[in-house]
Amino acid sequence: MTALYRKYRPQDFDEVVGQEAVVRTLSNAITHGQVRQAYLFAGPRGTGKTSLARILAKSLNCVQGPTVTPDKTCHVCQAIAAGNSLDVVEMDAASQRGIDDIREMRERVVLQPVEGHFKVYILDEAHQITDAAWNALLKLIEEPPPHLVFIFCTTELSKVIPTVRSRCQVFAFARPRLPELVQVLEHVCKAEEIEAPGPALALIARAARGSFRDAVSLLDQLSSATEHKLSVQAVLQLLGVIEEDALFRLIDLVVAGDPAGALVAIEELSSQGQDLGRLIGDLLEHLRY
Repeated sequence: MTALYRKYRPQDFDEVVGQEAVVRTLSNAITHGQVRQAYLFAGPRGTGKTSLARILAKSLNCVQGPTVTPDKTCHVCQAIAAGNSLDVVEMDAASQRGIDDIREMRERVVLQPVEGHFKVYILDEAHQITDAAWNALLKLIEEPPPHLVFIFCTTELSKVIPTVRSRCQVFAFARPRLPELVQVLEHVCKAEEIEAPGPALALIARAARGSFRDAVSLLDQLSSATEHKLSVQAVLQLLGVIEEDALFRLIDLVVAGDPAGALVAIEELSSQGQDLGRLIGDLLEHLRY
């Protein structure tokens, strides 16, 4: 069976949640024929960088395209979605990061697209490419053939050398807000007929710590454990997260200047078997939200 996070990856711009600025800019570029030759998608893991790279590739190569609304049914769109398109090449820079890999790629990119309009190279974990390999790629990024588009995805923008960053359009992917994570979980629950109250989904969203992929993966795990019937208590028990009421109570005691009460509350959580290291993480996330 396909994991839920793969099954429910966004397939077009309309399905992308939480990255409105990125979607708007890319849509305008396609509409006005101002697609650039190199893009750099940077942001925390699980925020949709690779998914949006595939959507961009689909929009550029769709039989109806370039278009901001790929039909998702033509053979090109389906090949890209399945990961076997000849014109959209995904590379894992964590394992293909050396100068020999880049030289080999440079020999291939000059070939014309087989069935689409563009040859699109998506390089994931781009920060792991070596400096020597980046330097070998610089000229190609700066003066690529007209049919070539690079999309680099990274979780660590600072590790991408400045000369590469200056030659790319850089997009910063933000962590999704709690309501946006809950929105995605509600969509998956409805499609998969999973019974889950709002507070249980909020707990899952909080435990995902700003990652769409982690949120849907946790939902997948919990729905299997509870036979598609989630409850707040089941989520608390299976994930080991701290109940939101306990976090509110602890913050109230701190604000009230009651250290003794706060220590008693922490002792109660400890006696219930809660991980105090997890408590600190949940507390920080709670305050951030």
